[in-house]
Amino acid sequence: MINLLRVEGVSRSFGDRRALTDVSFDVPAGRMTGFVGANGAGKTTTMRIILGVLAPDSGTVTWRGAPLTRQARRRFGYLPEERGLYPKMSVRDQLVYLGRLHGLTAEQARANTTDLVDRVGLTERAGDLVETLSLGNQQRAQIAAALVHDPDVLVLDEPFSGLDPAAVDTLVTVLRERAAAGVPVLFSSHQLDVVERLCDDLVVIAGGAVRAAGPRDELRAAYTQPRYELVVDGDLGWLRDQPGTTLVDLDGARAVFDLAPGHDDQRVLHAALDRGPVRAFRPVAPSLAEIFRELTQ
Repeated sequence: MINLLRVEGVSRSFGDRRALTDVSFDVPAGRMTGFVGANGAGKTTTMRIILGVLAPDSGTVTWRGAPLTRQARRRFGYLPEERGLYPKMSVRDQLVYLGRLHGLTAEQARANTTDLVDRVGLTERAGDLVETLSLGNQQRAQIAAALVHDPDVLVLDEPFSGLDPAAVDTLVTVLRERAAAGVPVLFSSHQLDVVERLCDDLVVIAGGAVRAAGPRDELRAAYTQPRYELVVDGDLGWLRDQPGTTLVDLDGARAVFDLAPGHDDQRVLHAALDRGPVRAFRPVAPSLAEIFRELTQ
């Protein structure tokens, strides 16, 4: 049985407004899938359909090859964009309670809670009421709530919101461990640098439609023109006159440039060697932000 979450041909409208159009992508087991798009692109609507909070107008969501049932969704871990914990409960009591709701024994719920509050950095605040926590610590508690029942699948809507860099690093470690254990992880975020560092696969959505989906490195290769870095001893201003080259950055002896399709990178290298020593010449991987701009512009 393959641990694969599949969204296939999902569409959804709200009145006259089409929110999703034929959205399809996979979230494989043991991989981190980043779900990126501008505000209003359809990320949260898609996640709510996966969790059964909303029903699609058409299309299916399957888990392990079968339509999702209420029982199967109980084994999902969900982090909503809006915090949903009980403000008058302590962090520890909240997590134990949620663990019990998901079917854990009292002993299992307490053990998982003790481990998680330590992992997310809330040990000293575990007895405090949720409403007394800072926004960042409330987010840590919300993340622990999504993990407390050892879910089979994780669906996280903006999990890094409100977290400082140290807390982001902590969460990244926890999520990577879950993925390494075979859990499919789908997460959305506006912090593209974090998505780039964390994701194995990428889904880009714009205007309610998926623009690209697949392994991050394959998308890098498919959706950007070749980019290179060149470092020499002299000045690289002559690159401006090279056919097919577009300068991205020029700082004396170092340049980053795009190369149009059909133009040979070796021609540029030979032109540089004709002028003197070449200290570095290498392809430059495009950033996720650059891929995102190209796919959504």
